[in-house]
Amino acid sequence: MSGQLAEKAVPETAVERESTPEQLTTLLAEGKADPSELREVSRVMFARLAVLEEGTQEYQYVRNSLIELNMALVRFAAKRFSNRADQMEDVLQVGTIGLIKAVDRFDPDYGVEFITFALPTIVGEMKRFFRDTSWSVRVPRRLQELRIDMAKASDALAAQLDRTPTVAELAERLGITEEEVLEAQIAANAYTASSIDAEASAEEDEGTSWVHRLGYEDPALEGVENLTALKPLIARLPERERTILAMRFGADMTQAAIGAELGLSQMHISRLLARTLKMLRSQLLAGA
Repeated sequence: MSGQLAEKAVPETAVERESTPEQLTTLLAEGKADPSELREVSRVMFARLAVLEEGTQEYQYVRNSLIELNMALVRFAAKRFSNRADQMEDVLQVGTIGLIKAVDRFDPDYGVEFITFALPTIVGEMKRFFRDTSWSVRVPRRLQELRIDMAKASDALAAQLDRTPTVAELAERLGITEEEVLEAQIAANAYTASSIDAEASAEEDEGTSWVHRLGYEDPALEGVENLTALKPLIARLPERERTILAMRFGADMTQAAIGAELGLSQMHISRLLARTLKMLRSQLLAGA
């Protein structure tokens, strides 16, 4: 009788109460299950997975159950990237891919806990996601990795020298050429992009945005080119035609006023202008 009471006094574990992966995962999330139970169940299931034939229905069930059981690892790893809240859904997705890879690659004979094996793989997938998607302009992987190494070397040298290190010092520290350092520095500018509507400098009272500093093609430049090209052509015109052009386009006189000044009819001035402009246009286009 006392033995029966003692047996009943021993509390059941979560594994004994809830045996399905979904239920155990829920209990872990609610804090009602000991993580050691998760490790024990995972250990048993990996041992089972090792003797099953890949591709069978039972193999897929055990594999999927392992993935579901260990999703807490993905959420745990994602916490270190909590500052990227806007990308958290993507982070969890790539972390799940890392978990799946870890499940497929894990061998119980490794002699380590699955958690120890899986976390680096999950975090590695998340870091690779940020490395591949955070750059505003796509640059070679070599330069992406060199940027990280150069940032670490720059911080270390700055602390050691109490000043910003030179290109030569960075090159010596990293064991690369100065040209490679400069190339990495240029590539680093592609890591982030700012809106052209953003203020160019917070210190400026006017808050001028970059869009107001961007160069643009001045339409008047074409007029300057045309005037330069027309100058020798106009110089070859008869004096009367040159005078009419100067009065019409230089003094902005009407055809009637020009005719009155030169003693010609407005119709005559109109014909002379039309003929002169047509000739100049054809010569200008021929020269282009």
